[in-house]
Amino acid sequence: MQQVNIGLVGGGTVGGGVLSGLQRNGNLLASRLGLSLSVARVAVRDVRKSRPVALPAGVITGDWRQVVDDPSVHIVTELMGGTTTARQVVLAALRRGKPVVTANKALLSSHGEELFAEAARSGTNLYYEASVAGGIPIIKVLRESLVGNRVQRIAGIVNGTCNYILTRMKLEGACFEDVLKDAQRLGYAEAEPSLDVDGHDAAHKIGILASLAHGFWVQPEQIHVEGIRHIDPLDIQFAGQLGYTIKLLGIVREGPDPGKSTRRNGARPRPIQVSVYPALVPNSHVLASVNHAFNAVAVRGDVVGDTLFYGRGAGADATASSVLSDLADATLDLKNGSHRRVPPFVAHEGHATVSPIEDLVSRYYVRLSVLDRPGVFARIANILARSGIGISSIIQPEGHVGEAVPVILMIHDAPNAAMRRALQQIGRLPAVKSTPAMIRVEPLE
Repeated sequence: MQQVNIGLVGGGTVGGGVLSGLQRNGNLLASRLGLSLSVARVAVRDVRKSRPVALPAGVITGDWRQVVDDPSVHIVTELMGGTTTARQVVLAALRRGKPVVTANKALLSSHGEELFAEAARSGTNLYYEASVAGGIPIIKVLRESLVGNRVQRIAGIVNGTCNYILTRMKLEGACFEDVLKDAQRLGYAEAEPSLDVDGHDAAHKIGILASLAHGFWVQPEQIHVEGIRHIDPLDIQFAGQLGYTIKLLGIVREGPDPGKSTRRNGARPRPIQVSVYPALVPNSHVLASVNHAFNAVAVRGDVVGDTLFYGRGAGADATASSVLSDLADATLDLKNGSHRRVPPFVAHEGHATVSPIEDLVSRYYVRLSVLDRPGVFARIANILARSGIGISSIIQPEGHVGEAVPVILMIHDAPNAAMRRALQQIGRLPAVKSTPAMIRVEPLE
């Protein structure tokens, strides 16, 4: 084999980036791999649309089946997005014994277990470095570089849109709605932005990382997800005064080992937290300084300790770089006849389970809008005390005009369920004039 033929399904932003990358560095890849990579077929929605990279006549088609079924295509690359047709494409290619490269995090989040099982049955492989954090090689880190570590924690800024919005809110004191409009105008956010700003995109990615790190497939519905719509400029301001920066984090955290059960089935399941939510990050931690559309993932292993991976998390070139890396791996595996050199997913923690958010114990930032009258705070403190929740500090800033004033509470470690119930009771007090705002504190110690 002197040449590996690639079939591309999807010619949009990422697909165009891959074609440009191959055009720019194809000779470099060939010299490093000992094989040349050639684009044999490209399936697109609109065959008449002009493209930045010129392709020979007969390469472009409007039917993905012509890519997958072409016997001259050695590797299928799925870059179309979505989960319905994309699933059909990937399954069809795997069943033909063809390795597949994909950047589709939603597809893997929803159907990863099925796709990996099909790859195993068909004796081929599925490569997905570009599915999480764009150009950051975090999948390879977890599958290969940290294979000798038990992963104790992952904390990631994995959505560039949210990070861009929160950065602008901090630097400019702007409100969420105004920055979102700017982000949409500049192309950082979609016209319908809920996938990003409500945390679902980050949940797709953090679920994939959690599954790799802990060896059991995390289903999307098991992940607790919160977005950033409720973040107010006041929260950004007070967090800064307290020495924190608000970031949307994907968190994977190993819980305490529950030890042996008295039941016949042996060990109790090890609880794993898998969540996405805005959090107060100490300004002393490097994640607090990751700004604008950049991503970063902090991984703690029991052998290596703390590591950090930083870079552009989206965009044509960043994502294309990871796709090219996967194409190189797939090419070398074909060259050496080792389709399963690094399996796409290995189950290795049969006794782990995702713990519900109600069981999470955390510190909290709480902002209340209350009437400035005697006895109000005593009633609030009484509700917290009855719930077994302790207050570590209180801020009641001066200079606020109006009958209602903000009060900031920093709360000691408390279970999430108890905190929710207490805030519901506080929110029903006549002196509390709006729904209490709660943001978790992630010390990342």
